[in-house]
Amino acid sequence: MGDPLGVGPEIVVRALTDGDVRRVCTPLAVGSRAVFDRAAALWGIDGFEERFGDGIIDVPLPDNAPAADKLTEFAGTVNAFAGQHAFDCIKKAHELCAGGQADAVATAPVNKEALRAAGVPYIGHTEIFGALTGTDDPLTMFETDGLRVFFLTRHVSLKRACAMVTKKRLRDYIGRSLGALAQLGVNVTPEKPLAVAGLNPHSGEHGLFGRDEVDVIEPVVCEAKAKGLPVEGPVGADSVFHMAHIGRFSAVLSLYHDQGHIATKTLDFERTISLTLGMPYLRTSVDHGTAFDIAWQKKVSPVSMREAALLAAKYAF
Repeated sequence: MGDPLGVGPEIVVRALTDGDVRRVCTPLAVGSRAVFDRAAALWGIDGFEERFGDGIIDVPLPDNAPAADKLTEFAGTVNAFAGQHAFDCIKKAHELCAGGQADAVATAPVNKEALRAAGVPYIGHTEIFGALTGTDDPLTMFETDGLRVFFLTRHVSLKRACAMVTKKRLRDYIGRSLGALAQLGVNVTPEKPLAVAGLNPHSGEHGLFGRDEVDVIEPVVCEAKAKGLPVEGPVGADSVFHMAHIGRFSAVLSLYHDQGHIATKTLDFERTISLTLGMPYLRTSVDHGTAFDIAWQKKVSPVSMREAALLAAKYAF
C-alpha cells in the first residue's frame, strides 16, 4: 500500500482490479482492508469486496491511527501512524515472499519523513528490504521501453557520489550488473554490451575536464574486457542512454542518481519502473512519490503501479 495518506491505496486498488494484471498473475494487495475499501469507493469500483476482496492481505492500521472513514481528513500530510503502517505492509510483503506465498513484490510509494517520524531506522524501501532479506547494498535497476539503467550510487549528495566512483566499487557493480541481467534472462554480448556512463562532460576529454575517466573508469573497463566480460565505456552521458534505448547496449551503468533518473523519466515518466535486484526475490516499484498534493482526490494515474505489477510478473515467472 505504501503511505496510506498518499496515492498508494488508490493505485494499488486500481492495479488489483486491472484486467491485464490479473491475466498474468494472481495479485495480492497488502494493506488495510478498510483503507482499500475507501479507495475503491472513491474510484467507483462496483462490487469491490465481492469481486476482489479475496486478493487483500489485511494489515490493520496502527492503534494510534484515525478510523478509516476519517483517514481522508489527514490526506497529504506527514504522520507517524502512516509511516508505521507503510513499514508494517513492507514487512508483511516480505513475509509472503520469503515464505513462498508470493513470487515478487511491487511497492507503492512511502514518505521518508513519515518513516522517520514512526521511528523506522531505514531511509526507504531499498534499505528496508535489504535489512529484511539480509542483503548488503541491493542493486537498483530502472527499466522503461527497453532501456535498462543501473546505479553506481543512489541517495547521496552529488559531491559524495563523485567520490564514490572508485575502482573497487566500479568492479563490483559491473560484475553485479552483468549477473543481474543474466538472472533476468537478458542476453548481454560483446556486440550488445553493458555500457558504463562517463562522469564528466564528454567523458572528460582525456583529462581536460577531469581525470575520473582516465584514472578510474577506463582502467576498470579494460580489466573487465580482458577477462572476457561484455562491457564498454566510459561512454559520454549525453549520448549513452539514447544509444542503449535504440539497442546499441543491453544496459547502462549510471554513476549517480540523477544521471540515470533524468534519462529514464524523460523517456517515459509513468512507465519508468524501479527493480531491486540481488535479493532472494524481486521487488519492483513505481518511480514516483506519494504525491500528497493530489492524494485521495481521484486524480492520480495508476499507470506506473500497473506497469510495476506487470514487470514483476514478467521477470518473476
